Amino acid sequence: MPVALYIVDAFTNVRFAGNPAAICLLTDRADVNWMQNVAAEMNLSETAFLNQRSETREEGFDLRWFTPLAEVDLCGHATLASAHILWTTGALSELEVARFHTRSGLLTATTDKGRIELDFPALAAKTALSPPNLKSALVGEAIWVGWTGMDYLVEVLDAAAVRDLTPDFVGLSEVETRGIIVTARAEKNSGADFVSRFFAPRYGINEDPVTGSAHCSLGPYWATKLHKNELVGHQLSGRGGEVRVAVDGHRVRLSGMATTVLRGELL
Repeated sequence: MPVALYIVDAFTNVRFAGNPAAICLLTDRADVNWMQNVAAEMNLSETAFLNQRSETREEGFDLRWFTPLAEVDLCGHATLASAHILWTTGALSELEVARFHTRSGLLTATTDKGRIELDFPALAAKTALSPPNLKSALVGEAIWVGWTGMDYLVEVLDAAAVRDLTPDFVGLSEVETRGIIVTARAEKNSGADFVSRFFAPRYGINEDPVTGSAHCSLGPYWATKLHKNELVGHQLSGRGGEVRVAVDGHRVRLSGMATTVLRGELL
C-alpha cells in the first residue's frame, strides 16, 4: 500500500527556510530497516514515521525519527512538522492535543493561530571536559563546554564567533556524541536572546538548519545565565530559523510555525 509522504519546513512560516522534515503517515507497523532506507532516500536531517495507536485516537501516535544514518532519541523540528501534518490533513482537529509516544517518553503538541507549541523534557548541560578533537575541529575559542546527555554544548565569545565558525567536519565526526551545539549571547536589538548552530556529522548531518531538541538544553542554559524563563533563540544556519523557549522546571515548551512544501506517496 502507498504511504502518505509530506515534506514540511519547520520553525518557519516561509517555504524553503527553517528545517525540512519528511513525514510518513503509516497505516501499520513498519520494518526498522525499511524506515532507515526511506530516511536515507529522503536525505533530510530527519524523517519521521507516525503510526496511530488506536482507532479512537485517544492513545495518540507512535513517533520515530531517523537521520540518513541512524535512529535518534529526540527530534524537535520533525515533531513540530508531524503535529502540523496531523492538523492540516484533518487527522486531528486543531482543538485536539497531538500525543506522541517516543523513545523520549510522551511528548505533546498544541496549536493556536498557526503557532505550534511542543512540551519536551529539559536537558540541562553539566560542565564537562572537552573531548579530543572537539576544540580543534570547531576552529574557535570555547568559553565553556558542557554535556547534555546527548550532545556537547559549547559557548563561544559572541554571536559573530558562532556565525563565522568553519568546522572541520571530519574531525567533529570523531567526537563520540550525537551532536555539537555552539552558542553565544545574541547581539543587541537582534530580537533574540541567544544564537546557536548545531553540527552532527557522526549522524550524517554536517549542519542542521534548526534543531528543536538542542533548545531543550539551550533554554535551561540561557535561562540561568540571563535570569529569565522565556527566551527566543535564533539558529544561524544558512536557512535560519527561530525557536521560542519557555523553561518550566524539568520541562521546556518549544514553539514555532511550519509550512508544507510537498505532498505525495511513497510506493
